[in-house]
Amino acid sequence: MSVRIGVEEEFHVLEVESGLLVPRADPILRRLPRRTFTTELHRSTVESNSEVHASLADLHTDLVTTRRRLDAAAASLGLAVVAAGTAPLAPAAAPHPTDGARYRHMVEDYRTVADEQLICGAQVHADVPDRDTAVRIMCAISPWVPVLLALSASSPFWQGTDTGYASWRTLLWQRWPTAGPVGCFASADEYDATVSDLVRTGTISDAGMIYYDLRPSDHLKTLELRVCDSCPRAETVVLVAGLFRALVTDALDRLDHRRAHGGSPDCDGRHEWLRGASWRAARAGLEGNLVDPETHREAPAAQVVRTLLARLRPALEAHGDLDTVRALAEAALAEGSAARRIRRTAQDEDLLACVDMLIAETRGERAPRGTAGTDTPRENLPAADMTGPAPSVRPLTPR
Repeated sequence: MSVRIGVEEEFHVLEVESGLLVPRADPILRRLPRRTFTTELHRSTVESNSEVHASLADLHTDLVTTRRRLDAAAASLGLAVVAAGTAPLAPAAAPHPTDGARYRHMVEDYRTVADEQLICGAQVHADVPDRDTAVRIMCAISPWVPVLLALSASSPFWQGTDTGYASWRTLLWQRWPTAGPVGCFASADEYDATVSDLVRTGTISDAGMIYYDLRPSDHLKTLELRVCDSCPRAETVVLVAGLFRALVTDALDRLDHRRAHGGSPDCDGRHEWLRGASWRAARAGLEGNLVDPETHREAPAAQVVRTLLARLRPALEAHGDLDTVRALAEAALAEGSAARRIRRTAQDEDLLACVDMLIAETRGERAPRGTAGTDTPRENLPAADMTGPAPSVRPLTPR
């Protein structure tokens, strides 16, 4: 099947001069279409929902256009938005949850976990035939999910301090009771029974609080990737989306082959090591070693990323994505993660300069070559057209 993709991105709302988070998402959202933009747990966060696309070039145009519209709305109020896992100057906690019974319940039940949810992620949806298929292919995809986390890592600072992690957002996120690697399920019924048990015990209030790294959507025929930091550069989101679509395509092909010819599953059901692999990716980003899913041994990030590209070559070629994804991946490996750029800017200047860099990258701007924000190639990714109509395809529905 042809697998289309869509993206949800979360953005921090900042005061430009101080670089601090401010609870002013509501006035920004009043200037934007609710079909595309929505709220999150805290009023210092805005979420955007892309259209559904068959090509990476169209996805890139959509993301850049959406970011520019969001930036313009924020700028009209003297504010800025940043796509990153954490804001470098985030306060210790936020006393400004978004109005509504669901968010109020989350704050009351989860206390500091909810208060410190000052983090932003990027989620990718990929088409699947049905929920049962989505659940069955999660097992084959899960071992490679930490690699996508490493590519997206953009949150080394928390409350003005270098955490030592490339993605501190991951450590904050995994405090939720349902966050982290997903287990193996034989069917959608088995998965749904587990979710029902979590709701019945009061661990979560509803299925929307399932925060596994992968999950089948409740309202769309998609499998959703939830592990990644928000990415300052739209090109990184496109890279992750292209790889995730290829992982889904590859898993669907392998499932079809097993159904037609028999054979053992790709997964042995042993996912205990995945928690450690996710920790390693959050710690290292692209600047250290990851866990190789094929050997379960430590290996340089570049080696693991290139192993993934080789494994996914047929699936990437099937969607015409190989050249774009390979170019973006090699550029990311050459330059390093966003976490590295942020740290380099902090070392050369200060944390406020990091905020300025993140604002610029979120807008699609680049610093001059030779500085912390060198250019990333954008092969086959055209500049966004702000004058044309939005693509006539269905949007992702806000959760």
